Amino acid sequence: MPETAPLTPADLAPVTAFAGLPAETLAWLLAHGEGRAYAPGEVLFEPGAPAELMTAIIRGGIQFYAVKGAQRDPIFRAEAGQVTGVLPYSRLRVIAGQGVAVGDTLLYTLHRDQFPALEQASPELTQRLVAVMNDRSRDQVRAQERDDKLRALGKLSAGLAHELNNPAAAIARAAQALAQRAAAKPALFVELVGHCPTPEAMRALTALAVPGAAPAPTSALERANREDELADWLTEQGAPDGYHLAPALLEAGVTVETLAPVAALLPPAARPAAFAWLEGQLTTMQLVRDVQEAGGRISKLVADVKTYSHMDRAGGVERLDVTAGLESTLNMLGFQLRQKNVRLTRDYAAELPPIRGQVSSLNQVWTNLLDNAIDALPAQGGEITLRTRREGDFVRVFLIDNGSGIPAEVLPHIFEPFYTTKQAGDGSGLGLDIAQRIIHQHDGRLEVDSRPGHTEFCAWLPVAGAQA
Repeated sequence: MPETAPLTPADLAPVTAFAGLPAETLAWLLAHGEGRAYAPGEVLFEPGAPAELMTAIIRGGIQFYAVKGAQRDPIFRAEAGQVTGVLPYSRLRVIAGQGVAVGDTLLYTLHRDQFPALEQASPELTQRLVAVMNDRSRDQVRAQERDDKLRALGKLSAGLAHELNNPAAAIARAAQALAQRAAAKPALFVELVGHCPTPEAMRALTALAVPGAAPAPTSALERANREDELADWLTEQGAPDGYHLAPALLEAGVTVETLAPVAALLPPAARPAAFAWLEGQLTTMQLVRDVQEAGGRISKLVADVKTYSHMDRAGGVERLDVTAGLESTLNMLGFQLRQKNVRLTRDYAAELPPIRGQVSSLNQVWTNLLDNAIDALPAQGGEITLRTRREGDFVRVFLIDNGSGIPAEVLPHIFEPFYTTKQAGDGSGLGLDIAQRIIHQHDGRLEVDSRPGHTEFCAWLPVAGAQA
């Protein structure tokens, strides 16, 4: 527990907000507040405690922590000479973090019930304290906006890493298999030509080495039967590994019917090497296609990142296609959407006119709205609809989800800064405030309608060239 400590006007003088105040104001502060002394490391307050005191730090300091479960993360530190805690006209009612004394700490505290009397006693000090609160709020908003952007970036990075890992792993596997096939080819070729096949036989064999059209899809049972049939035939032709060769040959459209005429042209001793060479060539071609497909997937992801982040263009206002921005954001959040098996419906209006705006800012709006919608969806059966419409001189962008909905008592507050219903550490309450400010900066407006099972956000954005 803190010890009450007697204070003098000289103790208050080092506090920046109190500097140069008349003696009678300092006397009023001493008469209506009190001094408190804390030992190093002593806890001043815990999360959830009522926010009741304005605190001026005379000596030592206060380290503020965000607490989530057993984890405690430092947020910021208030040093000697600073004023913290509740200030006049502050709406803060509950302390969100934990405060710990840094060194031997001496504080001056004034209960918020004294603020009306303080305003009468010293309007000048009240104005100073309101300015301190404004500066603190501005700094906190900037810090929270930065944290929100970093949190969103972390989510996108995790999803993007997963998206890139799949094609990268496919390329690595294909490269390894290609190396093994390439190493085996010379020996197979030597064995094949050692049996002196005729030029006609070689032409027929190499004609099959160019993959044809993919076979029509079949049931698993029918495919197994066809593999067994081809494997048995290959074994009859002297191939010792018919069951190993059959799947790849069938995958490339090679069957008993296409192989039999080629086999008839080959010496019996050359057939095992010929079939193995053919299977190796067809598999090599398939592996090359796999590498091309995976490389194309990576290239598309990089292009999506450039479109989303606006990396390849200046950050100014320009004519924009709303649909392209929505699509690049969906691609960035693809991993999160698949994690919850979200059913996505795109209902885009045809020939939608362009708007004027900043790509990266609007993509932040779509990210915040989609991220909130994904969080609100059930573990299974979640649905999100993206819809665009033109209405007069505006493009309307709808984002609709079938999640739990926003409670009626929460709905009027969702655009207020720092208002959040998420657990501590999961959100700052700035996502929708930022989204609304960005839409306002684009001369538009953001609306919301919600009931259980249906939440609908609608952004109105003026058409390029239209008078907002």
